[in-house]
Amino acid sequence: MLKYVDTLVSFQEVPDEISLCINISNCPNHCKGCHSTYLQEDIGKPLTDETLQTLIKQNKGISCVCLMGGDKDPQSINELAKFIHTFNLKVGWYSGKNFLSKNIDLKNFDYVKIGQYQEELGPLNNPNTNQKLFKINHQTDPIECENITYKFWK
Repeated sequence: MLKYVDTLVSFQEVPDEISLCINISNCPNHCKGCHSTYLQEDIGKPLTDETLQTLIKQNKGISCVCLMGGDKDPQSINELAKFIHTFNLKVGWYSGKNFLSKNIDLKNFDYVKIGQYQEELGPLNNPNTNQKLFKINHQTDPIECENITYKFWK
C-alpha cells in the first residue's frame, strides 16, 4: 500500500497547472544528492481513494494532482491516477525510474516525469538534466508524449 507524507499546492511541478503535489514515501531509488531523503523511509499515512478524495476537496482551485513518487508500486499509482480523473482533474506522476513500468497505462495520465536524479546533471530546471517531463496527448492514436522539459528552463 502506498503511503504519503505531506502535500503542497505548487505552480512549479507541472507547467501551466495548479498542482496538488502528494509526496509518497518508501522510494526505492535512493538517488545520490536526493533533496527529500526522508521519502526513502516507509513512513506516512495510507494513500487510499478516500484519503485522496478528502485531499482534493480540501484544495479547491487545483487543476492537477501530481503524485510524487510511488515507484515501488506503479500498479497502485496507475489505479490512483484513474480515480483522480473521475474528479475532472489532470494527473501528473513524478517517477524516479528511467523507464515507465509496464503497469502504467498512459491513458490515465496527463503528465509523466521520468529519470533518476543525477546530482551532476541537476534537476528539471537545468538544461543538462537527464530527467524529462512529458505532456501526454490523448487526442492521437497511438498516444503521443511531448517532451516539455524546456518549460522549466529560464
